[in-house]
Amino acid sequence: MHDLGIVIVNWNTRDLLRRCLETVLVSEGPFTHQVIVVDNASSDGSADMVRSAFPTVEVIASPVNGGFSYGNNLGLRALGYRGAGDVAEDAPRYALLLNPDTEVPPDALCRMIQFMDGRPDVGAAGPKLVLADGSLDLACRRSFPTPEVSFYRFSGLSRLFPRHPRFGRYNMTFVDPDREIEVDSVVGAYMQVRRAAIEQVGLLDESFFMYGEDLDWAYRIKQAGWKIYYHPQVTVRHVKRAASRRSKKAQFEFQRAMLIFYRKHYRAQTPLWLHSLVMAGLLLKGGAALWPEIRRPMPTSP
Repeated sequence: MHDLGIVIVNWNTRDLLRRCLETVLVSEGPFTHQVIVVDNASSDGSADMVRSAFPTVEVIASPVNGGFSYGNNLGLRALGYRGAGDVAEDAPRYALLLNPDTEVPPDALCRMIQFMDGRPDVGAAGPKLVLADGSLDLACRRSFPTPEVSFYRFSGLSRLFPRHPRFGRYNMTFVDPDREIEVDSVVGAYMQVRRAAIEQVGLLDESFFMYGEDLDWAYRIKQAGWKIYYHPQVTVRHVKRAASRRSKKAQFEFQRAMLIFYRKHYRAQTPLWLHSLVMAGLLLKGGAALWPEIRRPMPTSP
């Protein structure tokens, strides 16, 4: 059994993926790991590059781009995580979702394992993520997008009052970025999850194409009684949206993800007047293309 199973989902980010793997494979420390790259039907030769340059890395070449959740689930199943209550005996102690546009310091993986080993109540954790300019990637520590928290974000109150403990909850901007803290969710760019938590809650929800799947996974992990922690003593570089910024689907899929998350976790407890405001806000942000999604019944999901 490996200590860490790493799943990297790639879509047309060959050069960034190469650099990511270079940093992962020189990681230091007393731990073992398995690396799987899931290529979501890239057209830039990413899969062939990995096979040629990194023969110890397993490549799963998907014939279709089924999205981030779909790709990660392919990798997780290959590691032995088959679903709730169904985990292979040799599945790694931890699974790590890692974006191909990240670069990990040599000791980062080991230190994250040590952190979670020392906190058996933690089901998932993530490090401090910094962008290319050295600034904090705000998504690396978040609250769940409840109707209230989402209103503060989309109304601009979170930007006007980032240090306010109520208005700044979306990205926890009222907390020192170097302070370790329990959060609602970390980001799927670097999300380390305990084997026992996956066995309890299952895999990612493939209703989410991109965005929101990490929030949903974190929500289910917390509902199962686990804690989720932001651990800034480890810092990882993240080139934000290297793949998604080229996709015309990105903005639509973000709003669609928020719709799915809201309907899945909050709709049943939301009064009609507030529900109407939430739908209006999503339409305002997502445009007319979101209307068929609002009218469409959501599929049964994990």
